[in-house]
Amino acid sequence: MSETGYRQILKNGVWTQNTGFVALLGLCPLLATSNSVVNGLGLGLATTLVLLMSNVAISLIRNLVRPEVRIPVFVMVIACVVTAVELAMHAFLPGLYTVLGIFIPLIVTNCCVIGRAEAFAFKHGVAKSAVDGIATGLGFMLALVLLGAIREILGQGTLLGQAELLFGESGKSLTLHLVDNYRGFLLAILPPGAFIGLGCLIAIKNVLDARVRRRAETRPAVVLREAGV
Repeated sequence: MSETGYRQILKNGVWTQNTGFVALLGLCPLLATSNSVVNGLGLGLATTLVLLMSNVAISLIRNLVRPEVRIPVFVMVIACVVTAVELAMHAFLPGLYTVLGIFIPLIVTNCCVIGRAEAFAFKHGVAKSAVDGIATGLGFMLALVLLGAIREILGQGTLLGQAELLFGESGKSLTLHLVDNYRGFLLAILPPGAFIGLGCLIAIKNVLDARVRRRAETRPAVVLREAGV
């Protein structure tokens, strides 16, 4: 693992070991806040920032922390980072901060954050730990945004609704109304809709991965056949 390249770290975090679709970590915020693209994007960006900062901090102090007390140290570092991110969101994005509510401070308890600290940042240098934090955060944000898009489209007939919460007044022009006079599909924005949507996304990912594996397995045989072997 210590020889893992940057490209492989990115691939693992965003796709191969995606937090939401493969590891199934952080399901509470994933399911609870993904009723719109903006909510998912906002929490995803906050989580990515926390992962980046906490991974870098833990990598910097890893040689100073005894293994016996590493978990309490991880929690303390992550809590400090989350508090800083929470205060920044409260100051600069008050509307989004109000909508996301308790799920911003609850990033402290997100298993993927402390999991990356234990599995990666505590064992690698600063540069790779930073890339791992960004990749893991982007993978979590991908799950949030895709699930939020599905639920928002089916539930409200819009995309990027209330974008002004994240992008300011200019975000109002970003909202897309896909269906005129749409009466909504209540199940999509309720908790059961989140479970169903996540299950569908996991199934789609598994199908895509299976196709890639089949192509990789058949490619050598095709090459040999074309070479006349």
